[in-house]
Amino acid sequence: MRILQLSATSIIAGASILALLWAFLQFLIISRIPIKSIGISDETSLMGGNDDATTTRLNEIYEAIYEGAESFLRAEYSVCFLFVFLFSIVIFVLIFWGTGWNFAKAIFTTLSFILGAITSMVSGYLGMKVAVFSNVRTTISAQKPGWTACFNTAFRAGAVMGFALCGLGIAMLYSSALAFRVHYSDPSDWISLTECLTGFGLGGSSIAMFGRVGGGIYTKAADVGADLVGKVVHGIPEDDPRNPATIADNVGDNVGDVAGMGSDLFGSFAEATCAALVIGSSISYSGGWDAMMFPIIVSAVGVAVCLICSFIATHIRPVTSEKQVESALKTQLIATTILMIPAVYFAANAYLPETFKLKATVGADVYFVLSPLDATLSVIMGAVGGLIIGLITEYYTSHSYKPVRELADSCKTGAATNMIYGIALGYKSVITPVLVLACVVYGSFSLCDMYGVALAAIGFLSNLATGLTIDVYGPVCDNAGGIAEMAELDPRVREKTDALDAAGNTTAAIGKGFAIGSAALVSLALFGAFVTRIRDSSNSELFLNGVNMLEPLTFAFLIIGGMIPFAFAAMTMKSVGLAAMEMVMEVQRQFDEKPHLLDENPSERPDYDACIAISTNASLKEMVPPGAMVIFTPLLTGIFFGVNAVSGLLVGSLIASVQLAISMSNSGGAWDNAKKYIEKATPDSDLKGKGSEIHKAAVVGDTVGDPFKDTSGPALNIVMKLMAVLSLVFADTFYAINGGHGVFNLS
Repeated sequence: MRILQLSATSIIAGASILALLWAFLQFLIISRIPIKSIGISDETSLMGGNDDATTTRLNEIYEAIYEGAESFLRAEYSVCFLFVFLFSIVIFVLIFWGTGWNFAKAIFTTLSFILGAITSMVSGYLGMKVAVFSNVRTTISAQKPGWTACFNTAFRAGAVMGFALCGLGIAMLYSSALAFRVHYSDPSDWISLTECLTGFGLGGSSIAMFGRVGGGIYTKAADVGADLVGKVVHGIPEDDPRNPATIADNVGDNVGDVAGMGSDLFGSFAEATCAALVIGSSISYSGGWDAMMFPIIVSAVGVAVCLICSFIATHIRPVTSEKQVESALKTQLIATTILMIPAVYFAANAYLPETFKLKATVGADVYFVLSPLDATLSVIMGAVGGLIIGLITEYYTSHSYKPVRELADSCKTGAATNMIYGIALGYKSVITPVLVLACVVYGSFSLCDMYGVALAAIGFLSNLATGLTIDVYGPVCDNAGGIAEMAELDPRVREKTDALDAAGNTTAAIGKGFAIGSAALVSLALFGAFVTRIRDSSNSELFLNGVNMLEPLTFAFLIIGGMIPFAFAAMTMKSVGLAAMEMVMEVQRQFDEKPHLLDENPSERPDYDACIAISTNASLKEMVPPGAMVIFTPLLTGIFFGVNAVSGLLVGSLIASVQLAISMSNSGGAWDNAKKYIEKATPDSDLKGKGSEIHKAAVVGDTVGDPFKDTSGPALNIVMKLMAVLSLVFADTFYAINGGHGVFNLS
């Protein structure tokens, strides 16, 4: 048994070390590209001599973006550190009291919360540093002939983030479990160990909330402000160096789309794993430590699979033309999903016992007798379901397909019809993903009860390293194009980065589909863990036969829960609008006071720092209210109204969040790509191309879609996850108040 234990520990430790080493190797390869501009020869398209003035300008832009991103994250994380300190006290006090003065459980949960929060911040910060470091080098690589160099640079930048985050997450979570096992040495106490680990997921998700909302408000305030005054009013190109908001816009890509998204997906990984460990802790009786750690083993195996598949894009089938870019990224997702099927099967047979018992979520003394095949099928359902949702998302957001082309056609009659079509497209795009999620939930629950749902969520995230690689690739290419425009490089460089970015937009939408689907399953698994924990605390007096949604209090809070995502979306959308208005006024003020800024070759530079300050201050101020609402709603509901009310709240929030998140993300992605499709058209075509009235209508849709797809939509993932994991962490506290009926004792 000890040999098996060591082999399980070694596969997890080995995977985390391998991931970190691979990330470091990719970083070294990128760092070998010097920040040195070289003109493109018209005759041979080969790199010519060094352009010192352009090199100086590239370094200035790089440093401005780096300093802007660094200063924002420093300010944001200062707020986060204060929150972590204060909320750690709340966690310790409430759990210490709620568990009958159990000091060990209180301190371990608090420590895991702090560790999860710090890991999430490190993940976000690391992603920002790597993205900024790689953006300018992608621009330089785009000056080289062909497509391989620039694609590989952006792809490797994503790989640094993807593999580093996975390696760090696996290492920190498993190290915490091993440390807690020193105190909880008896297998009968391992349920308490897994309950303490839920703090890790809470810490990660709390920081993700501030990262996603704060970063999203920052990036979209700058983006919307730059678009409205620059492209719509004055007709200057996107990322034009004359636009005062352009540096803030590029900074926003790094702090929102990279740092915020990294924290978000780290939170998903942590919460899915914690939910599976809590629900499946009874497996330890028949299978021991290794079997209980199976969810982490799946993630460890996923790292190796993603690493092998990364060679397809960089070596086996390198990108040599524009049309291969999107297929190379999609191939990564498809290949990793296919390879995960046999990998999970072998892992399940190696680390799970031939049969094992699992207590059912509903029913008195009802047990499931499961096999490794049941667990494998649950994981595979999640992995394949995630891929299907990703491909459906692509269909609705890529201009290669009918929906976005219809949306582009709607711009012929103005911005209003573009808005109507775009919103309808988002609503329609919800149908199939929700049906897929329903099938995954039904299938995995039928096989392995709520443990199967948690494993399906792990399956969604099993190729997380690849998903993150592709997600980070997009913002890196977007920034590379902005830098090319600001440095006034050859227009062909911008055309190349735009082509890379267009593929990145589509794959980013696919990534959002994965994230939303996984968040739905994670939230459901966390809800199952919450019900299980309340049932255990009450000795099956509560929730023996599940949650009765027809109880008046439960049903009332079901409706309230359904309202939460809309309130959250309204708050974040309004925050972007307020910050964008301030940005628009600042940009217009500079154009009014410095009219020569709009000259073809202006003699003076805009004040970029003023726009960076507006985005920073607005995001730091506006991220607190929506975050506080999500954190304190379940906490106060549990304290005052009890566990039945919390159950209704969580279910209502989950159902509404997943629908709203999919529709908002896909509407925004479709508007963005409809605009890009029109920009590719020639002036004598039906769509008239860039600068036409049709294009202006598309820009309005894209501007409205920015907070849809990059602020409110993605942050709704965290709303459903954070409310569920917080309820799980404080489950004992809720039960301690009037036997789970809350201060008001209305049940």
